Amino acid sequence: QSAVNVPRDFEGCSTLRKYFGQLHYLQSRIPMGAEQEAAVPIAWTEIFSGKTVTHEDIKYEQACILYNLGALHSMLGAMDKRVSEECAAGAFTYLRDHFPHSYSVDMSHQILNLNINLMLGQAQECLLEKSMLDNRKSFLVARISAQVVDYYKEACRALENSETASLLGKIQKDWKKLVQMKIYYFAAVAHLHMGKQAEEQQKFGERVIYFQSALDKLNEAIKLAKGQPETVQEALRFTMDVIGGKYNSAKKDNDFIYHEAVPALDSLQSVKGAPLVKALPVNPTDPAVTGPDIFAKLVPMAAHEASSLYSEEKAKLLRDVMAKIEAKNEVLDQFMDSMQLDPETVDNLDMYSHIPPVLMEKCAALSVRPDTVKNLVQSMQVLSGVFTDVEASLKEIRDLLEEDEAQERKLQELLGKVPPPQGSPLPPSSGLAEVSKECSKYMEVHEKASFTNTELHKAMNLHIGNLRLLSGPLEQVRAALPSPALTEDDKQVLQNLKRILAKVQEMRDQRTSLEQQLREMIQKDDITTSLVTTDRSEMKKLFEEQLKKYDQIKVYLEQNLAAQENVLKALTDANVKYAAVRKALAEVEHKWNTTVQTLVASYEAYEDLMKKSQEGTDF
Repeated sequence: QSAVNVPRDFEGCSTLRKYFGQLHYLQSRIPMGAEQEAAVPIAWTEIFSGKTVTHEDIKYEQACILYNLGALHSMLGAMDKRVSEECAAGAFTYLRDHFPHSYSVDMSHQILNLNINLMLGQAQECLLEKSMLDNRKSFLVARISAQVVDYYKEACRALENSETASLLGKIQKDWKKLVQMKIYYFAAVAHLHMGKQAEEQQKFGERVIYFQSALDKLNEAIKLAKGQPETVQEALRFTMDVIGGKYNSAKKDNDFIYHEAVPALDSLQSVKGAPLVKALPVNPTDPAVTGPDIFAKLVPMAAHEASSLYSEEKAKLLRDVMAKIEAKNEVLDQFMDSMQLDPETVDNLDMYSHIPPVLMEKCAALSVRPDTVKNLVQSMQVLSGVFTDVEASLKEIRDLLEEDEAQERKLQELLGKVPPPQGSPLPPSSGLAEVSKECSKYMEVHEKASFTNTELHKAMNLHIGNLRLLSGPLEQVRAALPSPALTEDDKQVLQNLKRILAKVQEMRDQRTSLEQQLREMIQKDDITTSLVTTDRSEMKKLFEEQLKKYDQIKVYLEQNLAAQENVLKALTDANVKYAAVRKALAEVEHKWNTTVQTLVASYEAYEDLMKKSQEGTDF
């Protein structure tokens, strides 16, 4: 009763641990497991869906208590001052490693992995904050921050799992966005401190690139922080002031004083995370936690102790296998990250088979305005007509003025006066001078208008073809968009690359499946009944015999891990051949995007051209 209505404090944690331990003692004496004689229905409410889930299995009760222990620890951690590096991950880790994941969806392997890494990440954040307040060495702070990033990356992987996404619903997107924001933010903090270390070592070029990388990552974090509380925004602004100031000052110093070459970021050693947080351990049989065993008199303790020893042997076997798997996975993840090959978009050929929606929208808009091109041409013709008329009028006026001027000169000569040289204005007394001056002014303005008019015509000619294309049949629009011309060899290269990427995925999936099978085998492997009837001197032999059942799956896992080197070598070779195709596809994609943008720009320029041509006519 106390464990179900547990108080939200450390007393509550003790109650849960005590109850969990007593359940452990109880199950070793009385057959209350799934499909055993004394099993009773146990009901709990699932955290995300709110549904009641019932199992006739005492282990389900233990699993739910463990989950709540982890949850309560995380609540107390959130309320506590950020000084402790112990965290709630222990209960979730024990639950993941010692219990079936099929009881309820919120206890699935992925959800528990998510919880574990969220707890470890937040605990490492507390440690990071402490190490910064304690002014620890820059390199250590960078490594602690890099580890925060690693934990959150693992959490993000769990969040991206389709099973997790469907379970969490809307909050999955919010959590993923927040976790991604934290990944970028703490990556920025790590590089800020790598930059500080470079500064201490007087490597001024390195300093610039680390601060620049920190600035880039912080900008990504700021983009993802949209909608986060003001406290977060304030922290981001403050960090931006720090990193921005550091970068500007470092760049200026290097440009004007040190003149050191700024290396490429990927040429520098990557920052390896330093995991310094510890999950609070869970030991179901620690008397200091569980109190006296209520059921001590029911079953021989020797059998129970032997069972615990066997569980430890199984846990050791799992730890050894997992260490190998994780080492290979780390190599694989780093390799795939460096390749930047997404199986979904390796060839992106699908995009060329249809007109993009943004262009379809413009075609549709023009289809209900069939006179677009005609209207534009007419508008420009009207402008040209007016322009020609004005030009003719001005020419006529100028001709008349020149004729009058010639007459005036003749008259002056007849009267015996010496007129000014040809091309010089007549004396002010002549009424023509004023008119002539006015005419010159209009001619000058007309020249300027002529230039504007020509520019407008150029713009129209630039867009009119595109507008005609958009108004025409969709087939023509599609034909006008660039598409890749791949040779048979190119297609072969692509197929080969996709085949090997599929092989990588198959290897990953098989590895995950084998790991899952191993965990389930270990989970179901209970030899207590045998232990009760086995002589103590025979225990070691029995353990060895029983552990042989794992040999076959270990062989399969070893083969899977050994295959990785060959698969990655084949992928490297395929990627080298793919480089030229990748470049060609990238160029076509660039041309395709440019063409689409040009066509959209022509559509958007239409209204502007109409307006300008009307203004030209009015002018």
